[in-house]
Amino acid sequence: MTQPDSGNAFLGAGLAFPLALDADGGLALNALDDHVRQSIGLIIETAPGERVMRPDFGAGLQDLVFEPVSASTAALVQHEVQEALILNEPRIDVLGVTVTADADEPGLLRIDLSYRVRATDTMFNLVYPFYTERSGP
Repeated sequence: MTQPDSGNAFLGAGLAFPLALDADGGLALNALDDHVRQSIGLIIETAPGERVMRPDFGAGLQDLVFEPVSASTAALVQHEVQEALILNEPRIDVLGVTVTADADEPGLLRIDLSYRVRATDTMFNLVYPFYTERSGP
């Protein structure tokens, strides 16, 4: 694991999630940009109210799982993800969130996220698959 130096310690370090073992048999850790990326995934996957001490944490996409794949659902997913990241991840600037339906896989929305890590001014892209109820047989 890369240890944070004083210039980018703000990015943090901690246990990898989900918990796993590293090559030496210890708990896997993450740091720096990987820590930020993993935090983004946790925000997207968490429902508001799921964390008792932080009831507003999360994007709430679970409420949209049974919605049809449509332009309005994509716009709602885009809004929820962008707002959740702005409110819950102060280490990044959200540059863009685009949600598109996958033509080859019914029920799949692709969330394309571009963000900049403030402490390092490094830009990243992340694609997150969001599955709604599958239509058809």
